[in-house]
Amino acid sequence: MYRSNTELYADPSLREGVDYGRRFHRHGAVDDDRSGTADPPSAVVIAMHGGGIEAGTSELCLAVAGYHPATLAPVTAGAPLYDYWMFEGLRDRRNTELHVTSTGCDDPQAVSLCSAARYAISLHGCTPAQAGLPGTGQAVLVGGLDAALKAYLREELAAAGITALDGAADPALAGVSPRNIVNRTLTGAGAQLELTTPLRDAMFGENTRAGRGRTTLPVFWAFVNAARAAVARRSAD
Repeated sequence: MYRSNTELYADPSLREGVDYGRRFHRHGAVDDDRSGTADPPSAVVIAMHGGGIEAGTSELCLAVAGYHPATLAPVTAGAPLYDYWMFEGLRDRRNTELHVTSTGCDDPQAVSLCSAARYAISLHGCTPAQAGLPGTGQAVLVGGLDAALKAYLREELAAAGITALDGAADPALAGVSPRNIVNRTLTGAGAQLELTTPLRDAMFGENTRAGRGRTTLPVFWAFVNAARAAVARRSAD
């Protein structure tokens, strides 16, 4: 495990595009009005353990940001599109060796995107055991320092039929460190979502890197719509 992205990128044994990949989308902004300042970006969505590290989080990151995970086309015409950033393991195996903790994330684009946004959501994977559930447990642990966004996420996920638990019950998954990348926003807070493996498995008809984006199932979109509804509510506060 690497202590930071900087340390990982400096490892001469790793090759970008072979071992790992990085993707981001920063939406353009122009402010030519001298009488005021344009609002900062509403939200950013991040998946720092995408690809083969925590399977399914790349696809969820794209969709929560408003893009179809297979085509990258906007899912709904006229709906908000959010900035996103992801780090993805591209290996056939041993992708967990590329894991960088949320507090160690120092990728320049990730830091820049989060520090410019009012709100942030990070998507992660955990085991049922880590969530205190039986082996088949499907749930989301909702953590982070943004209390309002956390509350909206739990409400919207529950309304969608997805079990949402308070991540504060597990210090390792609570996401409450100010150094956690998701909390390094303009407001100093964000929301960290830890999805159990069975829940992520249930989201795809073909749970492979090539197949996930084109075989999304109803529970995938139920989760995505709930997360986007929560962000919309937080943005309206």
